[in-house]
Amino acid sequence: MADRPGGPATFPRPVLAANWKMNNGPAQAKSFVDAFLQEYAARNDRTIVVFPPALSLPAVAAGVRGRTDIRVGTQNIHWAQKGAFTGEISAEMARDAGASLVLVGHSERRHVFGETDDMCAKKCAAAERAGLAFMLCVGETLEQREAGATESVVLGQLEAGLSGLRDLSTVNLLLAYEPVWAIGTGLNAKPGDASAIHALLRSKLHDIVGERAAAIPILYGGSVNDGNARVLLAAPEVDGLLVGGASVEVASWLRISGVP
Repeated sequence: MADRPGGPATFPRPVLAANWKMNNGPAQAKSFVDAFLQEYAARNDRTIVVFPPALSLPAVAAGVRGRTDIRVGTQNIHWAQKGAFTGEISAEMARDAGASLVLVGHSERRHVFGETDDMCAKKCAAAERAGLAFMLCVGETLEQREAGATESVVLGQLEAGLSGLRDLSTVNLLLAYEPVWAIGTGLNAKPGDASAIHALLRSKLHDIVGERAAAIPILYGGSVNDGNARVLLAAPEVDGLLVGGASVEVASWLRISGVP
């Protein structure tokens, strides 16, 4: 897997990403990594990504050092390089702490913390500036889905998120489709529904970046667990999974990481 600032990175698929959210502090993160690595042998047929809380980022990065099949990201950044932004971290700070990816536009950032498409675009641009890959999340609410607006919403979020980038030919990009109505609800899109939206996103990516679109992983996220991971991964156009609650415990994450 390449990590070349300013050049496209390679992410062997499937890409299995763990978003720990506000779980696993530094001591717990170290214990998790130690236990996970005892059971999970290196593989070259997939990419594992871990998005720990910012305080746990150095512990996770140190724990997986030397494992090129495992990448570490940060759950959030501010778009400024530095300044009077109490409580925030910049892309450059995240990179210095060991991150190689940034999660941008997660549904909780959008709908709990009020992040707009413009803010997401600035964060994508900040990640590009710092030489980090980013995983841009898109997804519709239940109200938007019922109104038949799913396609316009996800395509609008995609176009907006990429609008501030300097060089689309080299940017390190992944996408995650996470329908808001499926986040933490126990509901998840049917494999066919996920495939349809992923195909739509792939087509739009092709319009934006050309042939590179085929190499950009598109993940599904939304109440993914070790019981539905296999069937979701088997769906056409689903290149991986963005996993929340089921990634916090070692045992369930080991089962998901081993699928298929």
